[in-house]
Amino acid sequence: MNLYQFGSIPRKFKQKPLTPESIPGYSGGNSNPFGADCQLDTGSPSEASNQCGARLVAVGADPLYNQNSTAWPAPGRARRYISRLMRKHLEITPNLEPLFGTRDENLRLMEDALQARIDLQSDAVQVEGSQDAITRVERIFQDYEALRKQGINLQNGELNGMLRLVMADPTVTLKSLAESGKQRSAGIKRMVQPRSINQRRYCEAIEQNDMVFGIGPAGTGKTYLAVAMGAAALLAKKVSRIVLVRPAVEAGERLGFLPGTLQEKVDPYLRPLYDALYDLIEPERVDKMLERNVIEVAPLAFMRGRTLNDAFIIMDEAQNTTSEQMKMFLTRMGNNAKAVITGDITQIDLPNPRKSGLVEALNILDGVEGIRFVRFEDGDVVRHQLVQRVIRAYEGYGRQQQELPLAMGEGEGERKGEPERVVRPTQ
Repeated sequence: MNLYQFGSIPRKFKQKPLTPESIPGYSGGNSNPFGADCQLDTGSPSEASNQCGARLVAVGADPLYNQNSTAWPAPGRARRYISRLMRKHLEITPNLEPLFGTRDENLRLMEDALQARIDLQSDAVQVEGSQDAITRVERIFQDYEALRKQGINLQNGELNGMLRLVMADPTVTLKSLAESGKQRSAGIKRMVQPRSINQRRYCEAIEQNDMVFGIGPAGTGKTYLAVAMGAAALLAKKVSRIVLVRPAVEAGERLGFLPGTLQEKVDPYLRPLYDALYDLIEPERVDKMLERNVIEVAPLAFMRGRTLNDAFIIMDEAQNTTSEQMKMFLTRMGNNAKAVITGDITQIDLPNPRKSGLVEALNILDGVEGIRFVRFEDGDVVRHQLVQRVIRAYEGYGRQQQELPLAMGEGEGERKGEPERVVRPTQ
C-alpha cells in the first residue's frame, strides 16, 4: 500500500485513521466538512478521504477545515494544499546506489529541479512534493532499474549529465536517452551520450546536416563528440574514412622545425583528436586504420585541390585558420561527405585575431541552407568544475577591459596631464 499524507506535516508527527469522530464539528449527514466552495464532491469524511487517495492523515495537519482554528487553510484552498504536498515511499532495489551519485549529488539535482524532497531511509526512498514531481522521480528509478537489468551500467558523470537533460525536458526519459545513445554508439567502446542540452543539439545537428560548426569555450565536448560521431559513422559504414584536420599554429610559442615525417610533424597538433579516437576504439584497431589511411591525418596547408568523397571530415581549432584557409577547407567537400568544424573564438593564436577565418565564416555563412551553427556556453563544460569558474572569471575580466575608457591605456604623462615631450635629434 502506498502511503500518502497531506498538508503541512511537521517532521515528528503521529498518525491515526480518519474517522467521523476525529473531525471537529462533524455529525452524520451534515454537509461537506470542507466548506461550501470546496471542490470535493462528497458528504462524508470517508468519501473525502477516498477521493483524495489518503488512508492516513497526521494529527495537527488534518486537511479538513476547522473554522474554530486559525491554523487551518481556508475552505477554498483545501484542495490546493492536498494536491501540492504528497509523499510516497519508493522501494530500494539491489545495486540502485549508483543512481544516487557521489555524496547524493544526483538526488540533490532532482530535488532542486523538481522542487521536491528526497530522503534516504533504510529500506526505501521517501519522496515529498507535487504529484508530477513524484511521478517523474519514480519514472527515473524505474528506468534506471530497467537499464541495469539490460546490462547498461552508466558512469556517474555520464548519468549526471543524462539526469540534467531529463530535468530540463519533461518529455525526455532516462530510458529514451540511453536507447538513442546506444544506437548512436554502435560498434564503439563507449556510449556517445550528450550531457547538456547544447551537446544534444550538437549531436542532432551532426546527424541531420552535412556541415556543422561547434563554437564554444574549452571543455564543452565539441571535439570529443565530433570524433565520436565520426567513429560511429565509420563503423556503421556510412562513410569510408575519417579525415582529421587542424591548423599547425602553436599557442603563443614557436617550436621551430619538428623532426620526422610529415605525419610525425603534425601529430603533436592532432593529439586531442587521437586521444578521443583511442578512448572510443581499441588502440590496435586505430593503429591499423591509420596505417591503411582509413583514418587520415591531413595538414590544412596541403589540402588545396583535393576533393574528399565519402568522408567524415573534422577540423579542430578552426579559430586559428585564416580567411583563405577556411574558404579553401569548406570547398573540399565531395559526395557523401560530412564536415564538422570546431573552435573557440576566445582563444585565437593568430598574430591578428581579427583575421580569424572562423569569425568571418560565422558572419558569412549564417542562414545558408544545410549549414548549422551550435554555440556552447560555460554551463556545458564537462571537465573539472573549476574549469567552469575559470571560464566565467576570464569572461568577466574581458567584459571589464572592454568597458574601460581609452585613456586608461595611454601613457603615464598623459594621465597626469603633463605635456607631451618632443625629442629632437642633436646636431
